[in-house]
Amino acid sequence: MTSNGETRRTVSVGLCAAAVAAVLAGPAQAAPVTEPTAKAHTPGWSLKDTGTDVRLRGLAPVSRTTAWVAGSRGTVLRTDDGGRSWLDVSPPGAEGLEFRDVEAFDSRRAVVLAIGEGEASRLLRTEDGGATWTESFRNTDPRAFYDCVTFFDRRHGLAMSDPVDGKYRILSTADGGRSWRVLPDAGMPPALPGEAGFAASGQCLVSSGPKDVWLATGGGATARVLHSADRGLNWSVAESTIPAGDPARGVFALAFRDRTNGLAVGGDYRPDQPSPRAAAVTRDGGRSWRQAKNPPAAYRSGVAWLPHSRSAALAVGPTGTDLTTDGGRSWRTVDTGSFDTVDCTPDFGCWASGEKGRVARLEF
Repeated sequence: MTSNGETRRTVSVGLCAAAVAAVLAGPAQAAPVTEPTAKAHTPGWSLKDTGTDVRLRGLAPVSRTTAWVAGSRGTVLRTDDGGRSWLDVSPPGAEGLEFRDVEAFDSRRAVVLAIGEGEASRLLRTEDGGATWTESFRNTDPRAFYDCVTFFDRRHGLAMSDPVDGKYRILSTADGGRSWRVLPDAGMPPALPGEAGFAASGQCLVSSGPKDVWLATGGGATARVLHSADRGLNWSVAESTIPAGDPARGVFALAFRDRTNGLAVGGDYRPDQPSPRAAAVTRDGGRSWRQAKNPPAAYRSGVAWLPHSRSAALAVGPTGTDLTTDGGRSWRTVDTGSFDTVDCTPDFGCWASGEKGRVARLEF
């Protein structure tokens, strides 16, 4: 039974989500990017001064006030005041690493993934807000290249590598990232020739609930989405509608609001190439995908559902931000600022990050 207080809170949250989607769905000028010194009068991205110019493809918001970002030159930053100030918590000696994904449990505990061939791929963990870091995994196989990491809860998580011996390689942790082991690949379907994941936004491997996880691919003849319902032991595979057939094309990011409803975005990351059919939607947990009727007009590398909404989501890329209010069937551009990734928290902490140290929070 639900108390009156809980009922009022649920209604309030639902109305807030609907209001945000409605305002953002208005004219494009209703969602401007505002400079840190400007006062935002309408919902839209508000840029936060991070004090760095590196590309920040890794993003892990914890709330409207706390967020982690990670990127080039071994950079990790954390804010606890909504982006007004940022603490450089980069691991010592990590300047040569390329961080592409970060997963945070709170303001003190986080895991970052460095990408690259061989020993360039690593996982590091902090339990004290980034004051100290422990390397918990270093790849020793020169054929492996890790792209993304995701967690089901505070203990269980997976990381994925591009195919080794014809199959994607999956790492598993059951202790919050303190230790990792390679899972057996008997339940992994063969990869297509030239197929791989894209380490563009930390969203090529995403989870929802205690056991479901999805893996996005590109580069092969078709762009596919793999799904596991048992934390990475066994996988099924489905073709998406997003074009592939080239190392620069495919599915770059996924977002699932539950174990059945998901979004896929991507395209061709080369700025001089078009990206038709750059979004798709599933209503059956990834068993089948339908092309968006009106997809984003350009390549998109990140996607996230708006909190407490069954139909509204944001997609971002180098040429702007797009909004859907019908569950991914149609998208419209609401901002033209460059971002690589986007994510939201239940308290309406929607954040985005990207090139030249750009980080923004959705302001109301």
